[in-house]
Amino acid sequence: MKSARLSRFGTPAEVIELVETEDPGRPGDGEVLIDVLACPINPADVLMLEGGYGASPPPLPLTPGAEGLGRIAQAGAGVKHVKAGDLVLVPGPGTWRERIKAPAKAVLALHSKADLHQLAMLRVNPATAYLLLHDYVPAKAGSWVIQNAANSGVGHCLIRLARQAGVKTINVVRREALVAPLKAYGADVVLVDGPDLDQRARAATGGAPLPLAIDAVGGSATQRLARCVDEKGVVVNYGLLSGEPCMMDGRDTVFRDVTLRGFWLRRWFGETAPAEIGKLYAKLAALVEDGTLKVEVEKVYPLAEIKAAVAHAAREGRSGKILLEMSAR
Repeated sequence: MKSARLSRFGTPAEVIELVETEDPGRPGDGEVLIDVLACPINPADVLMLEGGYGASPPPLPLTPGAEGLGRIAQAGAGVKHVKAGDLVLVPGPGTWRERIKAPAKAVLALHSKADLHQLAMLRVNPATAYLLLHDYVPAKAGSWVIQNAANSGVGHCLIRLARQAGVKTINVVRREALVAPLKAYGADVVLVDGPDLDQRARAATGGAPLPLAIDAVGGSATQRLARCVDEKGVVVNYGLLSGEPCMMDGRDTVFRDVTLRGFWLRRWFGETAPAEIGKLYAKLAALVEDGTLKVEVEKVYPLAEIKAAVAHAAREGRSGKILLEMSAR
């Protein structure tokens, strides 16, 4: 069986390897064996290859990959809620391999006719966008939300989910070339980041409520978002694409009572009941199937071309996601 392997941190294309590993074998009681179909390469995966993801680097060696789509090959004794042939979201970490054995309680069947590549991206980005939008400030029709890294997978999902909730979006990007594509995708307002971002954001809303900002960048970008939100507003950080810690000063935290919160999807999984997790993914899968949620895919690579795939995923200026496709079974 082929698996991706990381034995040292560094430049992604240089440190990732494709190795032969032992097949996981038949599932035991309460386990399932999954044939992995496809996995996206997310920014967090690239950061992890570089050694920059998480509070501290994970122990090596390891198989990367936070999510993916698979099909149940075998279900072990006592497993009733999924069966051989069911499509399932592959639980991470460690999804960049042809087969994986997992606890059955970690998977749920996806009864969906949606595009398989879109479903392979369901576990992380759509769920992150939904929870960022709804779990910190109640989404109210007529209000606004502002986000940076708006051309990311999470950013695209948030645009569509906000529109469904009646919330308008201000989408912050780094390049003028991204403005037109995001507007065509459904963004209400797209602004190129800069020191006067707060002035332009307030002009765009016309004084309507802007209680929530979503930050994937950190550093001084966090401060620029904090200046945009209303008094007692909330900035939720879920990434550090800048490689710098979040910055906020007393003009906002002390005098305007703006709050900085953090979001980590893995913590949400650990704190949430399986039934609630299942409800969210059933809702999101339905939105993928009806076309509400769709993330652009720039290129799909076979697992055998893992080095080229991670090099492509690490490039700036991409117009869509990079996916790995495992060998068919």
